[in-house]
Amino acid sequence: MKSDIKGPAHITRRAFGFGAGALVLGGAVFASRWFNISADAEADGNLRVEDAHKAALSGTVLLVDIRRPDEWQRTGVGEGAVALDMRREDFTDALLAHTAGRQDVPVALICARGVRSRGLTARLTSAGFTNIIDVPEGMLGSGAGPGWLKRGLPVVAWSPT
Repeated sequence: MKSDIKGPAHITRRAFGFGAGALVLGGAVFASRWFNISADAEADGNLRVEDAHKAALSGTVLLVDIRRPDEWQRTGVGEGAVALDMRREDFTDALLAHTAGRQDVPVALICARGVRSRGLTARLTSAGFTNIIDVPEGMLGSGAGPGWLKRGLPVVAWSPT
């Protein structure tokens, strides 16, 4: 015998389908942001990881790895990069210490997948820095390319000082 009683726990197939669709769509949006799918290493104001590495070694760019210490510990820091955790309250002051107080020094920012570096690029530009460059491939890769590690670029071990 079929019951006609429908309580709050009763879910129709249609409601379940809408919920599942929303979950899939939300997951796709999250994944596209997480993996920075739309990144373009060739866009103005961006550098490919190979170019960032060469520029850092030649001294034409200050390459700053803005990831967290646990990330540096796992993968190392790209050769030629300065490890500077973007969550530091004194991040801007610490960055200025590396640029001798100048806001016009070319500074390239790299993170894991280019999401944090893109956001910090905008924040530092708003704070008066005039030559901030994004490395959207990141260390782990994104829509801009496979990243520093998969391209086989050199890293140095990081340890807390």
